Amino acid sequence: MTEPADNKEVFKPLSEEHFHFNCYPEIACFTKCCAKLRLILTPYDILRIKNRLGISSSKFLDLYTDTLFEEGLRFPLVRLKMTPDEQGRCPFVTEKGCTIYEDRPGACRLYPIGRASTFPGGGDKTREKFFIVAESHCLGFKEEKVWTIDQWLTHEGVDHYNAMNDPWVRIVTSSKPLGTGKELTQKLKMFFMASYNLDRFRTFLFQSPFFERFEVDSEVKEMLAHDDVALMHFGFDWLRFSLFGEKTMTLAAP
Repeated sequence: MTEPADNKEVFKPLSEEHFHFNCYPEIACFTKCCAKLRLILTPYDILRIKNRLGISSSKFLDLYTDTLFEEGLRFPLVRLKMTPDEQGRCPFVTEKGCTIYEDRPGACRLYPIGRASTFPGGGDKTREKFFIVAESHCLGFKEEKVWTIDQWLTHEGVDHYNAMNDPWVRIVTSSKPLGTGKELTQKLKMFFMASYNLDRFRTFLFQSPFFERFEVDSEVKEMLAHDDVALMHFGFDWLRFSLFGEKTMTLAAP
């Protein structure tokens, strides 16, 4: 997710089923889109990048992100920190391109397309709308290469990222009440840990009485110890239970 400075001028509806676009190292604007971004990271973005870098989620969050607690936001969001110089570039981009390209965030994969998704009635089915992110510096729209939305999503691996992220988007866009006071504070701390700090969430599961309080299959427990993707999705189920009281967890028999 990115938030350009002037949404009215940048975000434009797709007027046709096809769009022209191409990006390559020789194009004059190469990597200009990788600076001064307000790029919100999803749990799967963080999982992929921290594993690519070979560091813990705690270290990644400390080194590469800012946490946003802004008016109108129900939940804290994590933003990729740009370099603290005049260029304000992504920390993972060079003149030759992205150094983590295979594990780049979903918003980078989707560019120059934007996506808005909703979950009507609070269900699991996604309703989505796509639009063009028509930034003035981008020369890729003048290229001859033609895409359909489906072709672009498949080519950039966006479908996989959406499948990973949509259960979390369903949580952050939910209108269900969260409570107030100390209860709300505790829930937001849990949200942050289970969403963004998977290593700490794993420690929480295995070094607390969690598995005594909830029924978790032994095979699932084994996966949670080693598989970050399984842990992430377990965290989503846990958040639906702990935040909203949904029946995604089973209490252990007394």
